[in-house]
Amino acid sequence: MPAISASAPGKIILFGEHAVVYGEPAIAVPVTQVQAKAIIVPNPVGTSGEVKIVAPAISIDGTLNSLPVDHPIAKAIHLTLENVGISQPPAFNLKISSTIPIAAGLGSGAAITVVIIRAVSLFLGRPLSDEIVNELTFEVEKIYHGTPSGIDNTVVTYGMPVYFVRGRPIEAFTVKRPFSILIGDTGISSPTAVAVGDVRKAWEAQTEKFNQLFKSCGEIALQARRAIESGDVEVLGPLMDENQALLMEMGVSSPELESLIATAKDAGALGAKLSGAGGGGNMIALADSAEADRIAGALERAGATRTIITQVGKS
Repeated sequence: MPAISASAPGKIILFGEHAVVYGEPAIAVPVTQVQAKAIIVPNPVGTSGEVKIVAPAISIDGTLNSLPVDHPIAKAIHLTLENVGISQPPAFNLKISSTIPIAAGLGSGAAITVVIIRAVSLFLGRPLSDEIVNELTFEVEKIYHGTPSGIDNTVVTYGMPVYFVRGRPIEAFTVKRPFSILIGDTGISSPTAVAVGDVRKAWEAQTEKFNQLFKSCGEIALQARRAIESGDVEVLGPLMDENQALLMEMGVSSPELESLIATAKDAGALGAKLSGAGGGGNMIALADSAEADRIAGALERAGATRTIITQVGKS
């Protein structure tokens, strides 16, 4: 049997992070410039059920049985086996690689889970539908994030821009005019579970204030969707700035993020904000395509550890 492989992109949230956990809409898009990949090779000399796992990006080199049962990789494999009805698969070697920065708001955990589920189910001859892959990935996301919104697994599984409201059917939408988004990494780890937990505590302490902040974020996300669908992408810049002000009021920004945001704006970005959990991780900026490289250079000189330019809506 030849090697089986699966890949999945990263993702960024354009609008609505944190508010999406409380029922407001969010917009997220895939980032195809970075990806996770899983390769499975049969192990004809291994015993039934033996799974060797190598994942250098997350420092794993061992067997499935050596991982705790609640480890995300173990959980992804066990959920897949359970779903396809096979308890003892033929022995195989699984190699996982990823160019998606970890704990940076780019959906690395979801992407790794998606490629594991797809590769394992393909290897067993029972490929799972996107719907099932999405559902299983959401279950694993609970390990990473505690109370996930569902947005990471949805965007990464389907690989398309989505307008997402928790508990409602996914809405893909049309990007009438492609536009450039610049991603700048602070280099600071930003675990989603911690940030989501901090916001929940703040919401419990000041429910009325935070409900209004979330509602305002939701209104911005709706305006942004309309602008993207109509091709009026210049409107997105001011909306990003408004969304960032709300995120700062929630307490999820940081001096490092705000420094990169200011740098991008000074260099000519049309708008900028943090993306994802906040505290560290990434900021994003709307840029004219002709200016994106120059703004990326300014961000790197200002301390960004990595920049990515992605085209939203470009096939």
